[in-house]
Amino acid sequence: MPIKNTFAIMNTKGGVGKSTLVLALAETLSVHHGKNVLVIDSDAQSSVSSMLMTVSNLYQLQNDGLTLVDYLVAKVLQNNTSDLRRFVVRDVSDVDDVNSIFLIPSDMQLTLFEREVSRESRHGRLRVVIRELLDEVREVFDIILIDCPPGLSVLTESWLREADFHVAPTKADYVSVCGLEVFRRFKQLNPEMGFATNLGVIVNMKDMASPTEDEYHTWLRDNAENRCFKQAIPRIHALQDAARFQPERRSYLAKYPGRIGEAMRALVVEFLERVASQPTAAVASTPAAPAPEDAEGSYGSDAHVEADVEAQQDRKTTSAA
Repeated sequence: MPIKNTFAIMNTKGGVGKSTLVLALAETLSVHHGKNVLVIDSDAQSSVSSMLMTVSNLYQLQNDGLTLVDYLVAKVLQNNTSDLRRFVVRDVSDVDDVNSIFLIPSDMQLTLFEREVSRESRHGRLRVVIRELLDEVREVFDIILIDCPPGLSVLTESWLREADFHVAPTKADYVSVCGLEVFRRFKQLNPEMGFATNLGVIVNMKDMASPTEDEYHTWLRDNAENRCFKQAIPRIHALQDAARFQPERRSYLAKYPGRIGEAMRALVVEFLERVASQPTAAVASTPAAPAPEDAEGSYGSDAHVEADVEAQQDRKTTSAA
């Protein structure tokens, strides 16, 4: 049976801190659990891409046609062969403890791609390509996190029907909870088409001093269908700072200090325990794999993060001196 290690992160409601949570999950999994993590940025806003690399490097990748959009256009709309390895970027993140996060970046053109998929009725082909993509990366990486946009687009539906699990970040407020209800109703449609297993709801950006948010959190937790994670992520300014990529690399503890670091580490332990309890989900209990490679060399290109890599080497040389 195949390993189950692909996770679609989404909520139909925006503004719940989804991309920042994906970033923190990836960096915590890498630093504290040694996991090789692939982040797939499927949000046209490219938020998590810009959190993992400089804007100039992201712009270069977009100009060079090395984003998720370019891969999908070639495979879905043009029926061309395309080597996925060209679109995977290594050496991302500004955390100096991180050496095992990889990224497939996004582009604003993603919305136009989805329009063409609908116009040409290529929904079936899109789902096949998404299935093949996930089948390929399952065997290479320990954890695959898919940052889906808010709403229920044709691409997001493909991820949700082909990924192993879905995780729903939410704020403890009325509108965000309504977003979960819309998502729940959507999941009940066309069950014969398959759907990712619910790993659980993560309460994010919670004001720990708010009685109102405590009430919504209790309501979410008491609804067994939500499978609400025990660990909530507090609303702390440090997490907003963590979302801003820093050219000067920093330690994990500097990026996630105090309570936010403690909360993220506890959340990831719970995340891995839940994954390990699933059938054939051995990814959480087995040692992390070495850096992904294939017969022709490393999986993922670092050509477009060359400036960052050189800067890291300079800093190491200076420190050694």
